[in-house]
Amino acid sequence: MTVVTIAEGVARITWNDGDPSDVVRHEVAAALTRHHRVEALVDPDDERAQRTATWSGLRREGVMRGVTVDGMPVDRIVYARVVTDVPAHEPEGFRALLNSFLPRKRAIGQLLVRDEDERVLLCQLTYKPDWDLPGGVVEVGESPAAGVCREVREELAVDLQAGPLLLTDWLPPWSGWDDALTLVYDGGVHDRSLIDDLVREEREIRSVEFCSVEQVRERCADFTARRVEAALASLHGTGGSYTESGRPV
Repeated sequence: MTVVTIAEGVARITWNDGDPSDVVRHEVAAALTRHHRVEALVDPDDERAQRTATWSGLRREGVMRGVTVDGMPVDRIVYARVVTDVPAHEPEGFRALLNSFLPRKRAIGQLLVRDEDERVLLCQLTYKPDWDLPGGVVEVGESPAAGVCREVREELAVDLQAGPLLLTDWLPPWSGWDDALTLVYDGGVHDRSLIDDLVREEREIRSVEFCSVEQVRERCADFTARRVEAALASLHGTGGSYTESGRPV
């Protein structure tokens, strides 16, 4: 096992395959008496080393890509502990440790807004060819209901309330995106003049229209069209409240 200072106040620890986590934990604690940060770079394919890092009290921070090891660019998971971290043997510290490596899933909030003819409000987006429901990605620490209202306010300059949750739609990994949960809320029925009150965020929204189901199918990606129809079915009590890529499960 080695502990090397790599920058002012920063140490990097490495250990052998058979070193137990309690020994590594002791070395980490000792290094923190001389440094404000101790880190380790762990092979993503080495599950044993990842467990050792975790149970030594090092929190997972992310993946450093393209690190040169033995002359070759490789990826390494960064684990670290800083002096101000609550120790893992205390409840708060243990929860923070678990939180650092347990899966996190992206959440997307959308509003199903209709007019008196049951047409659905859709946004034509600038950054992809498809149309979509108003809404967006929920921020860390933000409730999905609050997030969808914030997104609509930012993109369309209108305050619309998020009503009951109509649909939870799981999106599988796709084209560089991780999987995500899309939560579709009831945005209520509004007069078609609502369009006149909207102020588009022009960097993201090209146009906004109330669209029939047939137009939804024409303008949206297939999974988005399925989601809209599933949300309408849930609203009217003719469908369930959970889908995967818009398909009932």
